[in-house]
Amino acid sequence: MTDEDLQATIARVREDVARLHGELVRYGLVVWTGGNVSGRVPGADLFVIKPSGVSYDALDASNMILCDLDGNVVPGTPGSDRAPSSDTAAHAYVYRHMPEVGGVVHTHSTYAVAWAARGEEIPCVITAMADEFGGPIPVGPFAIIGDDSIGRGIVQTLRGHRSRAVLMQNHGPFTVGTDARDAVKAAVMLEDVARTVHLSREAGPLVPIPSEAVDALYHRYQNVYGQAADARRDA
Repeated sequence: MTDEDLQATIARVREDVARLHGELVRYGLVVWTGGNVSGRVPGADLFVIKPSGVSYDALDASNMILCDLDGNVVPGTPGSDRAPSSDTAAHAYVYRHMPEVGGVVHTHSTYAVAWAARGEEIPCVITAMADEFGGPIPVGPFAIIGDDSIGRGIVQTLRGHRSRAVLMQNHGPFTVGTDARDAVKAAVMLEDVARTVHLSREAGPLVPIPSEAVDALYHRYQNVYGQAADARRDA
């Protein structure tokens, strides 16, 4: 990749990540300045993430922060005079250890956080969960914010698991995807199923979906549903 191509790719990721933060607000997944979206820069050991503590209304491509895969801010780049998200080390750890991941999202969405507060996985009892996540939403270990402990917990929990979402105990949800948009979609779908399953359990016993049916639903949605050109099937 030439330097010109790299700069164009970084600019595109900056635009995408800045715009996608608006989706977190649109779907009610965050409050105040909490939460974050990051996106890997294809073809480079870099990713883009939001600055820490900045209002969502003030986010744009120019203040997104470019980091290397150790979570260090790349000096001399737009936004490099600001501190990156407090979850940067966690995102960096995921990118280093899960090369298939191109986007990471963290939210404080109400129902998903409620499950995380109980340290309880969300059981796969609706077809939308089977479609999108291929089974239950697992719980990751409690970890302190600020270093890569959360990232280690995310990777430990999601490796070998079909779910693209994890509930970090006493903290909240993280989702991953092939790119930032895919990870945001997972965050939106996670909150939807967290709410539905919570309300269902309040009304009465949950009815599990047989594992073979979960497998069939997941395969259909991931490989058959939608248009053939879709990189990720959208409902």
